[in-house]
Amino acid sequence: MFKRVLLIGLSIVMVFGLIACSKSETPPAGSTDGEESKMHIGIVTGTVSQGEDELRGAEAMIEKYGDADSGGMIKHVTYPDNFMQEQETTIAQIVGLSDDPDMKAIVVNQAVPGTVAAFQQIREKRPDILLLANSSQEDTAMIEGAADLVVDPDNINRGYLIVLAAKKMGAKTFVHISFPRHMSIELLSVRRNIMEQACKDLGLKFVFETAPDPMSDVGIPGAQQFILEKMPAWVEKYGKDTAFFCTNDAQTEPLLKRVAELGAIFVEPDLPSPIMGYPGAFGIDLKEEAGDWPAILKKVEDVVVEKGGAKRMGTWAYSYGYTATEALVEYGKNVVEGTMEKGSLEDVLDAFREYTPGADWNGSLYYDRVNKEDIKNHVLVYQDTYVFGQGYLGNSKEVVPEKYKDIK
Repeated sequence: MFKRVLLIGLSIVMVFGLIACSKSETPPAGSTDGEESKMHIGIVTGTVSQGEDELRGAEAMIEKYGDADSGGMIKHVTYPDNFMQEQETTIAQIVGLSDDPDMKAIVVNQAVPGTVAAFQQIREKRPDILLLANSSQEDTAMIEGAADLVVDPDNINRGYLIVLAAKKMGAKTFVHISFPRHMSIELLSVRRNIMEQACKDLGLKFVFETAPDPMSDVGIPGAQQFILEKMPAWVEKYGKDTAFFCTNDAQTEPLLKRVAELGAIFVEPDLPSPIMGYPGAFGIDLKEEAGDWPAILKKVEDVVVEKGGAKRMGTWAYSYGYTATEALVEYGKNVVEGTMEKGSLEDVLDAFREYTPGADWNGSLYYDRVNKEDIKNHVLVYQDTYVFGQGYLGNSKEVVPEKYKDIK
């Protein structure tokens, strides 16, 4: 009898022991029953005609992490080409991602008009989703208030560095091409003003030329045709030692085409990349090199040099738009998983560096010129300029004079 009671007692102790062990072995955050819970990350980009690099970066992330519709992590949607007239569609595309209960982060690249409204709507129903915006085209304070993180090319320091690069490349005149909509964007407007002052300080003539907005009635084809038709007259007027810069991605290709034909200078695209405008302008097929940036850079460089663009045309070795998509997805994923910190500048830069081996990123927090303070959730980044047929200019090591920090 005693043995039976002892056995029953031991059995009870073992059962409770197992229960206690199971309770103490709490599954790690983000997992259920020993398996990782689903994490979906949304990516919103333009189409190939408006920003191919951003879209290709999304495809790279789908290849790496899988499509959410097929059991993977990434859900990719695009906004309309005519996003200024179709903002409701843009908003609906972004907000629609938040209907997915497994959605943990949303990356919008580029953050075109409508992004702020979309983020505000998502905040109301899904405050748990991490909202990341790249290259915002809306009011700076508004996008900072709506997003967890805003990233932009460092258009403040680049305003000086692009002009400095133009001088190093032999330019005597600097022509800035844009239109009112872009000049209403704070960072682009400030950069333009910095460029004008930098030209004065570095001894270059500054010229502002207006081109049609691709979002206007002429559309993308009309805006591109304008550049093709105007460039011969501009080069004749300002001379071959003129560096041309435009703020619109769609107009970059025709600009590059004419710069090469006419022997002018082109420092780098607004959103720098070896595939921003160069493949179309020079008829370069990069299908075999897709995603391999060193191979892409070499192939583009070989053709540009062959066409007479050596030491007269440049870019960044890695695409900004492409890398920004990858880096923000990685950063968002790591923040959700707890391996990176929300609001850490160094973590953001590390995410960019992960996808650009051999190239470093410099960055800083956005400086609010009105309130005289750094904005902790707004990061500015930039790479060194790479000149075809010459190599890196060393601009990432240049010290930008403090005076440019306060130009408005």
